[in-house]
Order: sequence, then structure tokens, then C-alpha cells
Amino acid sequence: MIEVKRKEGESSNAFLYRFTKKIQQSGLLKEARRKRFHLRKENKRAKKEATLYRIDKKQEIDRLRKLGR
Repeated sequence: MIEVKRKEGESSNAFLYRFTKKIQQSGLLKEARRKRFHLRKENKRAKKEATLYRIDKKQEIDRLRKLGR
């Protein structure tokens, strides 16, 4: 958790600049952007089924191609 307190006599622009600099240095923003589109891992069974389906489809296409269809 990042905590930035406003100094006495500090302008709001200077405070905002200091705050954004702290956020950037901490890597918090970079981490949030990285996690934003995080995809869940596919379970083994679903992965295996998808692979087998792709293999079957490829074989079917190759077979039809050889037959000239």
C-alpha cells in the first residue's frame, strides 16, 4: 500500500506529480495492467479434448483434400 501525504504549502500539481511518481516507481500500475486481462488456465481434460479435436479435423481435411473435394 502506497501512502503519500501532502506537505505543508505544497501545490496540488506538485502533490499529484509526487504521487504519480511513487506509483510508477512501485510498479503497482504495471502489475494492475498485467493482471487486467489474465486468463485462467485451461484444465488438462479440456486441453486434451481440444487437441484431439484439432488433430481429427486436420486429418479429415487432409483426407478430403486427397480425394479432391
